[in-house]
Amino acid sequence: MATPPDNRIILAIGAGLAIILAIVLALLFTRGGGSEAPAGPKGNLQVDVAEPESLEPTRQLRCFVEGQFVGMLTLDECARRNGLATEALDVGIDETGELVAAPTASLAPPPTLPPVQVEDVPPVIDSPVEPVDTPSRPGAACLRHTGSDWRSLSSNMGMEACVRALYSGTCVRPGEARYGRWGDMTLRLVPGRVEQSSDNTNFRTLTEQDRRTCTFPELG
Repeated sequence: MATPPDNRIILAIGAGLAIILAIVLALLFTRGGGSEAPAGPKGNLQVDVAEPESLEPTRQLRCFVEGQFVGMLTLDECARRNGLATEALDVGIDETGELVAAPTASLAPPPTLPPVQVEDVPPVIDSPVEPVDTPSRPGAACLRHTGSDWRSLSSNMGMEACVRALYSGTCVRPGEARYGRWGDMTLRLVPGRVEQSSDNTNFRTLTEQDRRTCTFPELG
């Protein structure tokens, strides 16, 4: 006659099956409901203003011509609309987070030059005293254009010190510019560099700017 199974064995087997079933159900719920990671932020593309060649030729961006937005164009098309070479455009991110291209300082043309201050010159009196050579001034006046007028930062400052006083810690977006004066020289901050002009029209690079720190490593 067969011996009936021990109730304790049956209970142990049942408990083990219940544990296994609970584990399987937990895995199924985890895979079905919570496995998908939340989508990260989109549209956070960052482009170095100094490297427009890294863009894809077919990538469209906001294009400005003579200070006016003309639509979404490729970099080559935007350059043609401006009558410039591709490398003559400043490229970067505008305040809305959109990729934008514009000619250098197209949104901020040079302001009118500050009035020339004429110092009163005393009359020349003949005297037998021999002329004495006087050393030339080590610097010149440094001025900042505020958007409406010119404000003096110093009446006698070196050029490098003037550039740092005007622009250290400041970066501008494509098409924008900040203007200053050092003596008879117009200074202009554009994306990635400071430019200089002796006629307030034709500019050439004075020093490069580090776009990450908005400083001027070349000036020390």
